[in-house]
Amino acid sequence: MKGLVVALLGSVIVVPVPAQAYVALMAGQSARPLNGAFNNVPVLHSNQPEEVLGPGILVDTRPGSGIAAETNQPLANATYTFNGEFGLHVHHKYDPADRSRIRGSNGRRGELTLATILINPGSNPVHIRFKKGAVRNSFEAPYLANNLMGVKPLGPRPWNTGPGDATAVQMLRGQLDRRLEDEITIPAHSRIVLFSTALPALGIANGLLRGRSDGPFQMAVVAAREPRNDADILAVLDSRRLAPGRIYLSRIRQIQNGTVFSRVAGVALGDTYTASLNHDLGQGALHVPLTSTNRHHFGTRDVQVNQLASRMIDSSLDNVGTYGVRFDVQLNLQGAGPHQLVLSHPTPNGKHFTAFRGSIGIETDEGYREVHVGMRSSQSLPIASLNLKPGQSNPVKVSLVYPADATPGHLLSVVPDQQMAQLRQREDLLAAAAAQAKQAKPAPVVPPVQAQPAAAAAAKPTAPKPLAAKPVSKPRPAAPAVTATPGWMHPLPTVPVLQGMPPAVITPTRMSQSLMERYQQAVQAQQQLMNSLMGR
Repeated sequence: MKGLVVALLGSVIVVPVPAQAYVALMAGQSARPLNGAFNNVPVLHSNQPEEVLGPGILVDTRPGSGIAAETNQPLANATYTFNGEFGLHVHHKYDPADRSRIRGSNGRRGELTLATILINPGSNPVHIRFKKGAVRNSFEAPYLANNLMGVKPLGPRPWNTGPGDATAVQMLRGQLDRRLEDEITIPAHSRIVLFSTALPALGIANGLLRGRSDGPFQMAVVAAREPRNDADILAVLDSRRLAPGRIYLSRIRQIQNGTVFSRVAGVALGDTYTASLNHDLGQGALHVPLTSTNRHHFGTRDVQVNQLASRMIDSSLDNVGTYGVRFDVQLNLQGAGPHQLVLSHPTPNGKHFTAFRGSIGIETDEGYREVHVGMRSSQSLPIASLNLKPGQSNPVKVSLVYPADATPGHLLSVVPDQQMAQLRQREDLLAAAAAQAKQAKPAPVVPPVQAQPAAAAAAKPTAPKPLAAKPVSKPRPAAPAVTATPGWMHPLPTVPVLQGMPPAVITPTRMSQSLMERYQQAVQAQQQLMNSLMGR
């Protein structure tokens, strides 16, 4: 059991919460594992360091090593040779160590160019065809923290909220950006620059690609400071110097024992996760984990994280973020009437943040549609209405390419309309009770100022003398001649008198018995609402 700590009217109440019910929509219910599987397509992930401080190599799959800027010691490369189907995911922010580059000169910020290099170590040319993908930076696709929240339909020209979302939409739709070549040849014993993007200070870039080669090759991602041509980019690779910003080099042991999660710099096996299950909604609502992790699997022990075939020493141990991975979940539903397809995210450690902003495809027997979802932690958002037909299987397929800058560990649910309505009603009641409790909180009591005797006051100079700090004693009773009612004595709004609730501990001050009783009732009402919300 976990405990939810709630502060009410100066009291602290600990509400026991079942570990599997930290998504309120699932309170009192359980989740099923998807038991899906990843394919074996190798994908180079370049996301560590996420924040790059200057030029250098970010990840290199050739045999060998690079010299770390932080320690001046060699770090082994994430060695891997690709041959056949492959993928690429690049996600970095330029956060210059030289802060003057943020301001720039003549109104122009300093820039860092991110580039991907293809390397052919063999004696035969290697031909590559690209199937889908895109590269975007945050000036082409701005990341606005509170933009496009909620659920919105996605038209032919998609919404996007940052480069991670913009590239994920292209991958979801199986499209290749027109600025990228669909075919490329790497001559024998040669290297070529696949793409590059100039990134002004504090900008973010994201790239997602899927392709197929007819021979072996390697890849590297580098950061170059305002290169004039491809030769300057290749010179960074030849320097064998790693880019600064590797903040996890001092936490290797914590990465290895699983207490710290770094970003990924290495090759993951799998760019698609598929799952299928049958469920009879007559037996209860359906809840399944989506992008689940060791920390957030909703009691199912179903962890949807793929493994790494090679990694830099300061990389995470597996592909915990699953950025760029496509999830295809087929639900075959028995049931009847109106239901809601809902995406949820828990509230880890009581923190509130933007947990997902991306695009989701939904296919039913009525057709295919796409929605854009902006979700904060602790939210449950209906992403589609389902009208299930009795006596038959109702197929629902959910597809998404998990975008960068999202936080994995989501819950996918199919619930009756009334269950979603009850959740909204509970949320409204809780918000109303919190507002009522806030209004009922008494104002702080200020001790009355004691007037000085007239003779003593006349003997003192006109300018007031500063008073020395003294311990505050108990406030004196108000003078009988005062007839105005103090603000803290105004009647509270009527709240229900609840029976059988344990009394809260309240320390009386200058408070009437009537006010104390109302104060007590407000606390008890809030307790009952919290218990209702937790499904107790």
